[in-house]
Amino acid sequence: MRPAFSVLFLTTLIGAGQGLFITLFFVELLAGSSLSAGFFVGGSFLALVLLGLGGISSVFHLGHPERAWRAMTMWRTSWLAREGIALPAFIAAVFAYGVAHWLNLGYTLVIGVVGVVLAIVLFVCTGMIYGAIKVLKEWAHPLTIVNFIVLGCASGTTLAAAYASFAAPELTITLAQAAFALTVLGVVTRVSSLWRNATLRPTSTLQTAIGIRHPRIVQKSQGSMGGSYNTREFFHGKSASFVRGILVMLVLGVFVLPLALVMVLPLLAFIVQYLGLLAERWYFFAEAQHPQNLYYQGKS
Repeated sequence: MRPAFSVLFLTTLIGAGQGLFITLFFVELLAGSSLSAGFFVGGSFLALVLLGLGGISSVFHLGHPERAWRAMTMWRTSWLAREGIALPAFIAAVFAYGVAHWLNLGYTLVIGVVGVVLAIVLFVCTGMIYGAIKVLKEWAHPLTIVNFIVLGCASGTTLAAAYASFAAPELTITLAQAAFALTVLGVVTRVSSLWRNATLRPTSTLQTAIGIRHPRIVQKSQGSMGGSYNTREFFHGKSASFVRGILVMLVLGVFVLPLALVMVLPLLAFIVQYLGLLAERWYFFAEAQHPQNLYYQGKS
């Protein structure tokens, strides 16, 4: 599949925002009385910035952004519509959480529980946009949702450690340890999906598609002089060496370097991890082999 950069930024930015908010909630649950309200106000604002940037980036892959609201009316059948409802609802919960701390209104834990539930719902909706596409076997698996949740929480907790190093230094080590643990969990879940996808066997072949049993069928032309919607939208168009390079960036950026940096330089660890997540999300799209690519292998 062709990765759309607006979607890469959307999913990584809101994922980090969701992970950051979940971390803030558990910090309050476990050590809230020893921290100032300003810590949670600032953290909520940071989460809102990430969520807002993610929401803005989502507009750029819409053909008619002014009609985006219509997608939400399909919530009974569309995971995209459900994501479109869950995202603003979650943003509202994060805003309410920050305001409640700022004005000392109380009930912050209650609002936090609502926010965490909405964060998980949003993770599931985002993951199921891809996991529900049965024809793409690389996506149609529970690991798709698991990786959205784990990697989002890992990046959000790394960011929380970086934020704490300025706003609440006494929390930095604890949050860095939590980020380290979540990143290790991410190694397990993402490598599992990489291994699974690398060993998948296609259910359809050129032989089964056209009903010819000859062992060697070679496509010479797709039937037109140049590219088409199919060749542009269902294949990333990059060389095998480029894709392998992205895979190396994924492993180093999301896992290896953040694990080495988070305990000493959490801000740098987050920056590196976020850049790695962009590579990871690009690879997530590129590794999905649409069956139509069997029939549009080249252009001539």
